[in-house]
Amino acid sequence: MRVAVVGTGFGGLGAAVRLRRAGVTDFVVLERADSVGGTWRDNSYPGCACDVPSHLYSFSFAPNPDWPRTFSGQEHIRAYLEHVADVFRLRPHIRFNSEVKRMTWDSERLCWDIETSGGRLCADVVVSATGPLSDPRIPDVPGIDSFPGKVFHSARWDHDYDLRGKRVAMVGTGASAIQIVPEIQPRVGRLTLFQRTPPWVMPRVDRAISGIERRLHRHLPFTMRLRRGFLWGVREVQVQAFTRYPGELGLVERLAKRNVARAVKDPALRAKLTPDYRMGCKRILLSNTYYPALTRPNVDVVASSLAEIDGSTVIAADGTRAEADAIVFGTGFHVTDMPIAERVVGADGRTLADTWAESGMRSLRGASAAGFPNWLTIIGPNTGLGNSSMILVIESQLNYMVDFLRQLGALGGRVALDARPAAVTAWNLRVQERMKRTVWSTGGCTSWYLDASGRNTTIWPGTTTEFRSATRRVHLGEYDVLRAPGPSAAAARPVTDQSRTTTKTAKTTKTAKTTKTAKTAKTAKSTKTEAGA
Repeated sequence: MRVAVVGTGFGGLGAAVRLRRAGVTDFVVLERADSVGGTWRDNSYPGCACDVPSHLYSFSFAPNPDWPRTFSGQEHIRAYLEHVADVFRLRPHIRFNSEVKRMTWDSERLCWDIETSGGRLCADVVVSATGPLSDPRIPDVPGIDSFPGKVFHSARWDHDYDLRGKRVAMVGTGASAIQIVPEIQPRVGRLTLFQRTPPWVMPRVDRAISGIERRLHRHLPFTMRLRRGFLWGVREVQVQAFTRYPGELGLVERLAKRNVARAVKDPALRAKLTPDYRMGCKRILLSNTYYPALTRPNVDVVASSLAEIDGSTVIAADGTRAEADAIVFGTGFHVTDMPIAERVVGADGRTLADTWAESGMRSLRGASAAGFPNWLTIIGPNTGLGNSSMILVIESQLNYMVDFLRQLGALGGRVALDARPAAVTAWNLRVQERMKRTVWSTGGCTSWYLDASGRNTTIWPGTTTEFRSATRRVHLGEYDVLRAPGPSAAAARPVTDQSRTTTKTAKTTKTAKTTKTAKTAKTAKSTKTEAGA
């Protein structure tokens, strides 16, 4: 194959559409499940919905005039992705039930050998679109193996298990938990919420999109573009507060405190639910039903993490004990330690996970890792957004992918591009320097944006406009050009500074030799002519 894409979420399907539009049809999309959708297929818990407006959380090249609500639910987003796969005729390229087991770079053939659960293949270029929210993280709680009840993660919801009347322990208070809690609270017998850190929660300004609006968008598509542009513009302005002026978030914090004060009258409970860190340091959550649900008589909020399980008793770090029939983990995903990295073996025989274990998760412009030629990531290190739509970042990275392939084609022959370590280092130094002034560094919290060493390898510290500009094209100076081994060793060498010098010297020698030969031939010809005369 020319290209192998991994994953069929927004990143994978978007890559497939852009490849076809760029005239690349020799590609395959590898999907471990039996349907498309990525995180919007896997997360089907009660109340699952997006916290980004629908018209911004969709592809610019595939607008949807029929979004039913301003903030869409999981079922509508998944249906949208199925629609994209059908409209752009992507299904012939997709291999379902083909989980990637291993990807190994072949330096001789300049291609990736890929082993999947559905067979083996070779691809010149790999586009990894597995996403950061694909593999659930369940904490290793002592005693969990002895728990006699039901245990599952929010991203692997067991719809066959009936929660009615059950004693449920909900672990975590992130984006999933604040949607799950209001949905299950009326049905369960008792709900114990383990809260390590309270989130900032703002009202969710959601409503149904009227039939008139939808007809207008359907018949006058430019109205959709205007709506999307307005939503994007508002968030481009808002991001300045997170990245440049975090001290000015005080007004929004006061609004959030009024939100909790209106819903929670008990001072003790309100104190538990009020954050002590700067708003935006952790993801701001949207809900109109979360706080009211926590005030119900069958709900207990434990302001501590789950520390131990003893039989059917769940025990918090502060010693609080509760009985449970089921434990639901809303504890996020492997974000800063992406599992796919353990399955990617680069040019030096080491996995990407081993490489990142030494330096932290990092890449060039969120796409290329040094030592892993022709391997691109969609939603790679430092490409996340804390305030806007990830689809904007995805489309920017798709632009980079298309230019990467164009550059390969322009170079001609069997060729690969490998990010230079110096370029990767320079890019990440710029990103981390900008990160210092952001709310994610100065806000006083510990979030899932940070890796084990406390370094933010998740968030992009700027606007989506800046990111799009930085990924508009591939700069060949940031890459080593690798060519397949030929008759001579020189042909197999990367085009480094040294090899460029060698090539230049060889060209000079060749030119001098050619000139000398030409002069000799010309002299001989002149002598012969004169003799003939």
